[in-house]
Amino acid sequence: MDICKTLEDMNIVVVGHVDHGKSTVVGRMLADTNSLPEGKLEQVKANCRRNSKPFEYAFLLDALKDEQAQGITIDSARCFFSTEKRNYIIIDAPGHIEFLKNMVTGAARAEAALLVIAADEGVMENSNRHGYLLSMLGIRQVAVVINKMDLVDYSREVYEGIVLEYSRFLKKVNITASSYIPVSGMIGDNIAANSTERMPWYTGMTVLEQLDSFISEGLPADMPFRMPVQDVYKFTMNNDNRRIVAGTVETGRLAVGDSVTFYPSGKRSSVKSIESFNVSPPEQIMAGNSAGFTLTDQIFITRGEIAARSDEKPPEVAARLKTNVFWLGREPFSPGKRYFIKIGTAKVECSLERVGRVMNASNLNSEKKESVERHEVAECILNLKKPVSFDLTDELAATSRFVLIDGYEISGGGIITGAMEDELSDVRHQVMIRNTNWIKSSISREDRAYRYKQRPSLIIITGPRQSGKKTLARELEKVLFQNGELVYFIGMGSVVYGVDADIKNRNKKNREEHIRRAAEIINIMLDSGMILILTAIELTSHEIELIRTIANPPDILTIWTGEKVTTDINAELTFGGNDNKMYVERICRNLADRGIIFKGI
Repeated sequence: MDICKTLEDMNIVVVGHVDHGKSTVVGRMLADTNSLPEGKLEQVKANCRRNSKPFEYAFLLDALKDEQAQGITIDSARCFFSTEKRNYIIIDAPGHIEFLKNMVTGAARAEAALLVIAADEGVMENSNRHGYLLSMLGIRQVAVVINKMDLVDYSREVYEGIVLEYSRFLKKVNITASSYIPVSGMIGDNIAANSTERMPWYTGMTVLEQLDSFISEGLPADMPFRMPVQDVYKFTMNNDNRRIVAGTVETGRLAVGDSVTFYPSGKRSSVKSIESFNVSPPEQIMAGNSAGFTLTDQIFITRGEIAARSDEKPPEVAARLKTNVFWLGREPFSPGKRYFIKIGTAKVECSLERVGRVMNASNLNSEKKESVERHEVAECILNLKKPVSFDLTDELAATSRFVLIDGYEISGGGIITGAMEDELSDVRHQVMIRNTNWIKSSISREDRAYRYKQRPSLIIITGPRQSGKKTLARELEKVLFQNGELVYFIGMGSVVYGVDADIKNRNKKNREEHIRRAAEIINIMLDSGMILILTAIELTSHEIELIRTIANPPDILTIWTGEKVTTDINAELTFGGNDNKMYVERICRNLADRGIIFKGI
């Protein structure tokens, strides 16, 4: 059967214990829907006769796998068939470890599952294991196919016993099966046609009817628009001043004139044009396109943000994530160690905050643990160094998947099941509101950087009282100014006795408000293209993260002055003496190495 391109697609994963007839059920569906290559069924039957072997529908999959190298379109990982309603992509999950690897690498994303249990053997270890994995993957549409009913004389009692036992287990992992279908894959009972003669007591759907009753996520193009930003390209030749936002569209569609918001920053603009190479520019882009577009307003966005249409449901933004993690690394996934999480085009440092329930994918042991061993699946809370944008797995799967990097290796991955609050959640929300309503200048940061020959950046000098912070800041400001840079020094005292004059008491809560207001000033100064030098007494890592969240500096350099670091700050430069001339030289070299200043000093 030719797959009709006008039908919707659905990914189905088929799992089950070894020898419970999973391949037979799939082979039978391929045969009964006329989805096999022409002559394949007859060829396999003839081969069985030549070798004096009884024909089995599972042999159809084996034959198709063997011929993958010869260009057959059905392979060991996937096969295809169609009903009148849909085109189905069947994802083969040959074993629990392979299943994990396929899901971690993003090779397949199932919208629903068939879980096969043999009537003559009943619920086995892999039956429970695969049910649990489906739950961890966020797959909630599950039909249980009770196969080999012919081997138990189509016993209703056997069928109902399996239904009772397995429904209890699925309830524990938060899954309610859509149906329990008694079948014989070999004979064809209840696969494509009802077996009223052999099982008159069963009046439910066939396997194919159940597949068609599953609710599809819909075509990717019909989902909310999501495009992880790969890069922003700037052209300068022949007075070409375009800034093209580039990436691959995961879902949805975007047209010229649409309002688009970038997350997690919350910055908003409208699509001015859609750019294409060597062809006429299209009026819209949609899921699957590698695309680029320009904006009507010159806003500063970076790689890792997600572009979304402003009139559609926005993605989530958080720095603490509730996740289901699949760990494949040689070393355990442990708290106290730094990793990187990669979501779309964003790559952010992260750590394991807490491990919930853990399941060993090899023996089904489920327990409470402090870390996650290789081939274990776990519910984990991840703490990120900065917020990322994403969707929840039951809403938009494409932007809910992630991988975890340990050193230089991809060592795990998983799906995001929830966004969690942290100390800066309210601040981020207010920043997004501010950015959404920001009155934009017609001059971009790139234009200012080109004119000023510098990139805007924040230099924070912190340390104990009387440690020479202000003296160093003034000397640095003077040297940079003499070099032609646009630079400004601001001390926290200038904020406290000016913008913050209405705050009377000095306590921890008010200190945070002082820093918050200072960060808003920093945001404006950086938007103007300045290099800003800030001094403050003994900033903590949380306070610096507060500044980073509000001001979103393109570049930030943290410096500690004083013989001993007295907070949890991770300063990039530490100066314990009073040789300011040498310190200024080191700072300037650092700025030049970063490309913040373009002229030598």
